Amino acid sequence: MPVGLVWDERYLAHAAPDHPESPARLTAIRTALRQAGLWDGLTRIPPRRATQAELLRVHSRRHVQDVARSAGAKDIVWFDGDTYACPASWDAALLAAGGAFAAADAVMKGGVSAAFAAVRPPGHHATADRAMGFCLLNNVALAVRHVQAAHRIGRVLVVDWDVHHGNGTQDIFYHDKNVFYISTHQWPLYPGTGLREETGDGPGAGTTRNYPLKAGCGDGEFLAAIDDGLAAAGKFAPEFVFISAGFDAHRDDPLGGLALTESAYAEATRRIRRLAGRTAAGRIVSVLEGGYNLEALGRSVIAHIGPLLDSCPAGPR
Repeated sequence: MPVGLVWDERYLAHAAPDHPESPARLTAIRTALRQAGLWDGLTRIPPRRATQAELLRVHSRRHVQDVARSAGAKDIVWFDGDTYACPASWDAALLAAGGAFAAADAVMKGGVSAAFAAVRPPGHHATADRAMGFCLLNNVALAVRHVQAAHRIGRVLVVDWDVHHGNGTQDIFYHDKNVFYISTHQWPLYPGTGLREETGDGPGAGTTRNYPLKAGCGDGEFLAAIDDGLAAAGKFAPEFVFISAGFDAHRDDPLGGLALTESAYAEATRRIRRLAGRTAAGRIVSVLEGGYNLEALGRSVIAHIGPLLDSCPAGPR
């Protein structure tokens, strides 16, 4: 079966001068896919706009209204020193969340075996009621609620390998027994969350696994953390898997201090896919988060998509 790709020109309209989270990130991915001969071979999945009712499954009404107001602004709105919205950002954010929904729908309907959603703005720092860390809406958290509501999926795994801890995703699901969240990230680093002791609470106790890594850690330490998290997630037996695919833990990225190579992303993808093949009928949707060295981002995305194209998701390699 083919692998799906969400990519849309409208994501490029979200922009601010000299900001690292720029439209060039998506054009770099497109260039890399073309050079690798993958652009025409991936099944294009058109995004749609998330509805207000869908946003309110995760975000507060006040937060949705605050971000939506940016569409009527004459200039750039800053939610904090890092996080902006230009007049086109609200539409891009709705399409980013809706792009993750469309990818999940395509996987659930069997049109593709897996999908990569190259969307922006990114999402994993956005909490239920706050935009932060370049993120306006939490795309992956919204997509989790979408597959649960629209497709009656029960247990969902989120693997977040961005160099920054996905505080928003963790916070949204911290008390939820049906969402297992794994994060590998550099620590200490923005946003200052993601300690090992943060393991969930109440009904969600034990469904959060954090792997803070010291600056300079490379492929071996990263993959050991992935293995430990997946061993726990295997007992959870997810029915659907999302990857918060940030590529800023790459050794060439300017915003992080980890030392991963493209090979680490490829191998982590293989291992996640094997778990998905065992418990989730192979269902994986990967959603772009960070990654700010354009060449490293392109190479890493190619390395990540390669194992998704593998025709045999289950069993040892």
